[in-house]
Amino acid sequence: MGLSMSGAALRAGVLELIVLGGHILMYPTGMRQERPTAARTAADSGSGTGSGSGSGSGSGTAPTTATTTAGPGADASGAAATAPPALLLHGFTDNRSVFVLLRRALGAGGRRQVETYNYSPFTLDLRVTARRLADRVEELCERTGQDRVDLVGHSLGGLIGRYYVQRLGGDARVRTLVTLGTPHCGTGVAPFMDAHPLVRQMRRDSEVMAELRAPAPGCRTRCVAFWSEFDALMDPIETARIEHPDLIAENVHVTGIGHLALPAHPTVIAAVRRTLDGPGPVAVRHSGTASVA
Repeated sequence: MGLSMSGAALRAGVLELIVLGGHILMYPTGMRQERPTAARTAADSGSGTGSGSGSGSGSGTAPTTATTTAGPGADASGAAATAPPALLLHGFTDNRSVFVLLRRALGAGGRRQVETYNYSPFTLDLRVTARRLADRVEELCERTGQDRVDLVGHSLGGLIGRYYVQRLGGDARVRTLVTLGTPHCGTGVAPFMDAHPLVRQMRRDSEVMAELRAPAPGCRTRCVAFWSEFDALMDPIETARIEHPDLIAENVHVTGIGHLALPAHPTVIAAVRRTLDGPGPVAVRHSGTASVA
C-alpha cells in the first residue's frame, strides 16, 4: 500500500511539473483581460468539430469513477443551446491562461458561452473582487440574455465565487458553482507568505472564513467541490471540501492529480463538463461525497 501511494504521489508530482512548465509558457497570453463577445448559439457555431472535447480520453493518470450523471441531450442542439453561460475564475497570482483546455471543452459544439474573468494581480481583498465579480455577472447576463450563469473557480477563484454566492446574494444569479482545489475551510500551507493580505484571508482564523462559516439559509446555488489528496496547497487536505449545513454541496474526490493539474487534466475537465451539462440543483441539502478515483 505504501509503495502504491508513493508511486501515485510521484506520478502526481511529475504531472505537476509538466503542467507548471506548460503554464509558464502560456502565462503571458492570459495577462490581458479578454474582450467580451456577443452571445453565440449552437446554430451560430455550426457543428462544432470538437477540437476541444478535452474529455477523459487523455493519458489517464487518474482513473475515474462517475461522479455526476450526464444530462440527456447534451449536444449542440436542444438543452445545450440554452445552457447558462460559464464564467471561469483563476487562482492567486494566476490568470485566465490556466483555463485554456477547460474553456475549450466547456464551449465545444456551441453548448454554452464560456468566458474568463481576470481579476487584478494586485488584489488585496477577495471581498472587493467578489463585488466586482457581481458586476461582471450582471453584465454577462445582460449581454447574453440569460438570467443565470455557472461559475468555475480554481483555488482562490473558488473562494471568490463562493463569497459572491453566499454573502453577496449571488445565488440569485449562479446556478452552479464548481471549485477546483479551493481552501474552503482555510489552509495552513506556506506560513512565510502571511505578509500578503490575500494569503491571510485564506487562513482558517480569518474574517473571510468566519463569514463563510456563518449561516446561509435558503442559498439556491448548487456547489460542487473537487479535491485531491495530492493537492500540496491544501493543509489539511480536506479543507478543499465544502462542509456547510445550509449549502447544496457535493464533494468530488480526485485521485492522482495535484493542485496545478486540476483545471487542465482531461479527467477533471470531463467531470466538470458533466456537472454543468447535468440536471439542476440536487434535491437534498447536505454535503455529499463522490469520487473521481
